[in-house]
Amino acid sequence: MKQIVAVVKPYLTQAVLDNLRRAPLEGLSITEVKGFGRQKNYLDQYQDREYAEAFLPKVEITMWVDDLRVEEVVQKVVAAARSGRMGDGKIFVMPVTSFF
Repeated sequence: MKQIVAVVKPYLTQAVLDNLRRAPLEGLSITEVKGFGRQKNYLDQYQDREYAEAFLPKVEITMWVDDLRVEEVVQKVVAAARSGRMGDGKIFVMPVTSFF
């Protein structure tokens, strides 16, 4: 059993979930998170003033998958979430020592 954690842009969440609709998942959870990667932060404008946001809004999709199906699930996430631009997100695959 493996745990796959995908951190994606919020507006891509539904596309990722649509791609995972028939995926062989043992479980799935979604959490709204904030953070940054290589882009560090961004400048935004609000009422004619610029300000820096240190943490960008993201959505964390956590999935539990059988070892033999990990690559299939990762490819489904990548197909829905990758635009090729910086800030697309990250995917982590970790072993699960016990699953009840």
